[in-house]
Amino acid sequence: MIRTVAETGSTNADLLAEAQAGAPEGLWLRAESQSGGRGRAGRSWISPTGNLYASTIIRLHPGEPEPATLALVAAIALEEVASAYAGPGKLQLKWPNDLMAGHAKLAGILLERAGDAVVIGFGVNLAHHPADLDRPTASFAALGAEAPDPGLFLADLADSFARWLGRWRGEGLGPVRARWLERAHPIGSALAAAGSEGLFDGLDSSGALLLRHADGRVDTIRAGDVFLVG
Repeated sequence: MIRTVAETGSTNADLLAEAQAGAPEGLWLRAESQSGGRGRAGRSWISPTGNLYASTIIRLHPGEPEPATLALVAAIALEEVASAYAGPGKLQLKWPNDLMAGHAKLAGILLERAGDAVVIGFGVNLAHHPADLDRPTASFAALGAEAPDPGLFLADLADSFARWLGRWRGEGLGPVRARWLERAHPIGSALAAAGSEGLFDGLDSSGALLLRHADGRVDTIRAGDVFLVG
């Protein structure tokens, strides 16, 4: 079920409250604009009309992969849909769940948990992107592609996410991890993470980032900001 409102503070905040009140898995909330959108680490998320701001609820069950790996599920579903609109070869994933056009961020994903519920929020720069941040950003329009209709884009995203969520539950993390690696920046890409720089060395079996240093040492990164270098 997809519910759309003209404006709200934050779709994630709204669905966290609804999840705690018993709202079911599969509910999606889209806002045409947000007054209090946020990203990771409490950063604000600029939310003009024309972009996608949407969240959904997942209910966790025993025996499933680690909840944190839902970030990879969300990322590959988003990349699948966004690339269908933008065209092949234009977009790539950056760990754990940013969608990039080169070094510019096109979309971000925020996971928040309340009890047995995980709320996953998607912010996608369809028609607009902020120009005054400390990092490059992009939109479909800036890439020379027609900006997708947010409602149609979300309908496709909901279908893709449901399909990959089913595989995550039925087949484990393996197929999700493999797909993520196919759609990410190449092995050997220069990255900055956890206060140091190194080369992308893939993901471990749990989905954590592997960062290889010049001396051969490999760090396992499980949280924090990661930046493409160069």
